[in-house]
Amino acid sequence: MKIRFNRLQTRLTVLYMGLFGIALVLVAIAVVTAVTSSAHRVVRDELTASGAVYNQIWAGRSEQLRQGASVLAQDFGFREAVATNDEATIRSALDNLRARQKVDGAMIVGIDGYVTAAGLNPDEAAIDTLYAGLESGRLDAGVMTIGTGPYQVVAAPIMAPVLIGWVVFVDPLDVGQMQNLESLSAIPLNATVATRATTGWRDMVGAASPLGALLDRQTFNGAAQAVTTRTPEGSAMVLARALPSFDTDAPAVLVLNYPLKRAMKPYEPLFLALAVIGLAGLALLMAGTWVLARGLTRPISALDDAVHRLQQGEHAEVEVGSTDEIGRLAASFNLMAGDIRDREARLTHMALHDQETGLPNRLSLERQAAAHPGVYVAVVGVDRFEVVRNAIGYDSMAQLLSALGGRLATLTEGSAIARVSGGTLGFSFAAGDDAEAIAIADAVCAQAETPVRLSGATVDVSLSAGLARAGKSLSGVDSTVDRAAIALDQARAARRRCSLFDAASYGDPGGNLSLISELMAAVESGDVWMAYQPKHDLRADAITGVEALMRWRHPRRGFVSPDLFIGMAEETGHIRPLTEWVIHQAIADQKILADQGHDLMMSVNISGRLLSDEAFADFALNEVTASGADLCFEITETAVIDNPELALAIIDRFSAAGIKVSIDDYGSGLSSLAYLKRIKADELKIDKAFVLALDESSRDALLVKSTIDLAHSLGLKVVAEGVETATAMALLQGMGCDIAQGYFIGKPMALKDLSERLAAPVGEARTAAA
Repeated sequence: MKIRFNRLQTRLTVLYMGLFGIALVLVAIAVVTAVTSSAHRVVRDELTASGAVYNQIWAGRSEQLRQGASVLAQDFGFREAVATNDEATIRSALDNLRARQKVDGAMIVGIDGYVTAAGLNPDEAAIDTLYAGLESGRLDAGVMTIGTGPYQVVAAPIMAPVLIGWVVFVDPLDVGQMQNLESLSAIPLNATVATRATTGWRDMVGAASPLGALLDRQTFNGAAQAVTTRTPEGSAMVLARALPSFDTDAPAVLVLNYPLKRAMKPYEPLFLALAVIGLAGLALLMAGTWVLARGLTRPISALDDAVHRLQQGEHAEVEVGSTDEIGRLAASFNLMAGDIRDREARLTHMALHDQETGLPNRLSLERQAAAHPGVYVAVVGVDRFEVVRNAIGYDSMAQLLSALGGRLATLTEGSAIARVSGGTLGFSFAAGDDAEAIAIADAVCAQAETPVRLSGATVDVSLSAGLARAGKSLSGVDSTVDRAAIALDQARAARRRCSLFDAASYGDPGGNLSLISELMAAVESGDVWMAYQPKHDLRADAITGVEALMRWRHPRRGFVSPDLFIGMAEETGHIRPLTEWVIHQAIADQKILADQGHDLMMSVNISGRLLSDEAFADFALNEVTASGADLCFEITETAVIDNPELALAIIDRFSAAGIKVSIDDYGSGLSSLAYLKRIKADELKIDKAFVLALDESSRDALLVKSTIDLAHSLGLKVVAEGVETATAMALLQGMGCDIAQGYFIGKPMALKDLSERLAAPVGEARTAAA
């Protein structure tokens, strides 16, 4: 498992403590190992020395008893008593000798195996073992088990002059004798004599020896070696030395046992002292390391904190308190933080200022408005900006805006003047209500319109202003600056110097834009349909043609004005698929009418944006050629202004293919005789603005009459739209107009209604239209 530390100080402390702890453990292991090894060596040497001492004691005691027994065995009277079996004399002599030699028992073992004993009563097994050993001549001193305990036995032969028996001294190997041996050792060892019986090793009291397993593994030839083993009391050092035994099947062993716990006890204070010293050193190291690590990590922590503050956009510096690597790192960080601060300041200045004029920019003005809800934002625009800029040049225009900015700042008592767009400046100010705000802005614009001198020349400027109040707007335009800019457009459209943002006039452009996607879906679903307005031939007194007009009934908005969705389609580029659908539908409906016996010319309005689209021209020509339809494309005169060469070429292609061309809304725009001469048109359509007041205005009547004469002189038919009264229709007929179109003739109607209108008698149809 990997341990994670969140603090370097903790990591350093734990690391050094761990290293020191490992070092202490290794030292402790080395000390304990050395001390233990030394203690073991001392104990082993002491056990070996104690075993050697016991051998000397054993040999000396055996020699002492042997000499005593030899003295008795050489006594003439005693030999005679043994030879004559004088038991009373023998016992008296044995008791006397036993007392002098301080042994527990003495025996006379005859050559025939008869035993006379004093001080003990050996069993038959012991007598048989003793006799077998003496008779074999293998040894005259050794260990023999009598009853359950071991005894030291020493024998001397009785010669008269031949061997007639043996004088035998028997001394028990008991606890007292072992304690005498223990007292001679430099260490407090435990001594005992173990004998091997059929049931295993037995100690001096006849109990099973706990070291039986060890004794079974030992070989008792040569010098005895001390070994470490486990005992019921714990680990101990044991030395087992073989003793001579009269019974070869029951060897005897001197066992010297020294518990190692006792050997290590003198060193316990040393170990305790080492442990205390180690813990004290560990605690001291921990405290010292903690203090040292704290000193090392404090500047690092300060750097970490400074980095976080720098990341959050705050300016941060750390104190440099040393000249080492950390100090140099802190100094480098401070330099970097300073560079970042300067760079961010430059970037912020660039983000909030216009590069050409040095004035605050639109974003800066937005922030001012957001920081002070309720203030008014004014966007002041240079009227005819493009004309003025083209006249004085781009560089001079930037100087002009800078000069106007300074002038506006003075007039608004030091307000921050921002450049909103190419020819507009903006500022914010406080006012009590809308009327006061309009008055302030109007006065500022009036005073700022004085001529500006640039490079020795005087430039006249005219200013308009739009106003909006900062705060949430319900118009869908959240930006206060955007609302003020829209108000500027509204002021110019209304030909006023200053105007407040009018949400009702602005409408809902976002909602209108969504109409386009809904319009294309409506075409597929059938919500968009074709309506046809009749065109009455004044000479034939009959309907000879119709104008195809799109109608859309929205499921939620109801009837949608064609002026709205057609204009949006032109702006968004959807006008081409819409017009292609109209052409396709008009051709199909013309065929239906033809099958009913009504041969009518279909007029279709063509957007000026399509007159420079050759792909559309190819589509229209292919449709007309394939169907043989009789179509008339109505175009406005101004439609050819943007790209006249290409537009006129496409109109020529239409005319060559038999498609009639009508110049729509003539008189409403900048009518040009030059374009009228160049366009290969078939008819001229007078704008309804002149026809509606035809019976009330002699000037309109004069203009309509002159237009009809001009068109006829150019070989064009004339269509008057907006015919809504019988008087107007009669006047047009009198002026020689060819075709009339308007509500008096008939409103736009569905194909079915048009079929019924055409099928009705002329009088009934005129009555139905009215």
